[in-house]
Amino acid sequence: MTNSLERRRLIVGVSGASGAVYGLRLLDACRDLGLESHFVASKSAALTLKQETGLSLPELAAKASVAHRPADVGASIASGSFPALGMIIAPCSVRTMSEIATGVTSTLLTRAADVTLKERRPLVLLVRETPLHLGHLRTMVRLAEMGAVIAPPLPAFYAHPTTVEEMVDQSVGRALDLFGLSWAPVRRWGEDIRPLEGPSAGGDETL
Repeated sequence: MTNSLERRRLIVGVSGASGAVYGLRLLDACRDLGLESHFVASKSAALTLKQETGLSLPELAAKASVAHRPADVGASIASGSFPALGMIIAPCSVRTMSEIATGVTSTLLTRAADVTLKERRPLVLLVRETPLHLGHLRTMVRLAEMGAVIAPPLPAFYAHPTTVEEMVDQSVGRALDLFGLSWAPVRRWGEDIRPLEGPSAGGDETL
């Protein structure tokens, strides 16, 4: 049975892919939701974070409840006996994704992801890469077959975002939905957003 501690703890990973702001806002969301966040980043994440946000890795880590070093493979999140709701890697690079798919993990980031899969807990990967070649696609299929959720952070234009921040928050919030967590900034179809009235489906209206 899932206990209350497990329901309120989330592992947050950040790789060196473009999109460091997703990891930043994910940690903000964990705080808003009262979640205990366990943070781990790849070495290259520091470079992307500084380039895209002006923040240092320690400044990002300070947003987490607990921060782990990427080389600390003996950390709590490296063990399946450490209860957690699951793990999100935001953003997730192709290198990180590929390492997880092989099961040959070299850092705490990918080790924690591997543990999440073996314990049958949700692993959500916000993969940031385009265009994708066949090798990338096959790796994604392999991960999906292993139980991971591939969730590229794509803009939801039906939500009528007016800022980049709103687009980022929508993607982060929809990823959190996969854990049964509802974050306030998310705009939802049928609630915050109403469909426009128009021709019924199947009609042959012409312009």
